[in-house]
Amino acid sequence: METERLVLRRWRAEDVAAMAVVNADPEVMRWIGDGSVRDEERTRAGIEAWEREWEHEGFGLFAVEVRATGRVAGFTGLSVPHFLPEVLPAVEIGWRLGREYWGKGYATEAARAALRFGFRDRGLNQILSIAQPENKASQRVMSKLGMRLVKETVAPDAGRTALVHGLSRAEYEVGE
Repeated sequence: METERLVLRRWRAEDVAAMAVVNADPEVMRWIGDGSVRDEERTRAGIEAWEREWEHEGFGLFAVEVRATGRVAGFTGLSVPHFLPEVLPAVEIGWRLGREYWGKGYATEAARAALRFGFRDRGLNQILSIAQPENKASQRVMSKLGMRLVKETVAPDAGRTALVHGLSRAEYEVGE
């Protein structure tokens, strides 16, 4: 899929190094799970798991490539939030971009395309997004997408508070 400035696509072997740089940045990872950074081996395993989810679910996380440079900025897309069993069955939209891509509207642009894919192409009825309360940047993206807070809970994998935002297909269609 293409947006004005981005290409959302499936993962390639050569994407591991770029995503590993994103995952190695403590500032990027501070709101992900317990905040641990990930090395190249864990990044490769993550990408392989994301690709398996594509095969199993018919959706997954897209590599986000900046059209002007061809560089991978990070990811956006859909996944099953197994880390928060109380919301299952559910589909979550998420994003993670390298710091050099923050503040440019890329996360919102990519997430809008991923939402459209989920509702239009995959026929989902609801999509959630989950963030820690201190992650104001992700919450701003959620707001721009039209999502609203539906639940506050604690993620058992990290023991951190999780804010669950949601958007139904009907709400999405009204906002389009």
